[in-house]
Amino acid sequence: MSFKNPRNTKTLRQQYRREMTSAEELLWDRVRGKKLQGLRFKRQYGLGPYILDFYVPQVKLCIEVDGGIHNLKEVKEKDKNRDAFMKENGIKVVRFRND
Repeated sequence: MSFKNPRNTKTLRQQYRREMTSAEELLWDRVRGKKLQGLRFKRQYGLGPYILDFYVPQVKLCIEVDGGIHNLKEVKEKDKNRDAFMKENGIKVVRFRND
């Protein structure tokens, strides 16, 4: 399996791009096209087994926009595992609530 944008998540990543939340759409509108200090943001980017809401490869930054489902115990545990995976790979994770 490829570490970056693995083939087995391609269809799901495409679906997530089509079905972004309003908060994700707002953030994407503000950062797309290198609008923020010339940094290139990628949306619904695959890293290992995970799909990141937004990723800035130049600074190894992951931005997650969390909806209400992230308040569930099992989802919190998955988020914790995801964050640990990112940390192990030198990627900083910043989380915002969807609201």
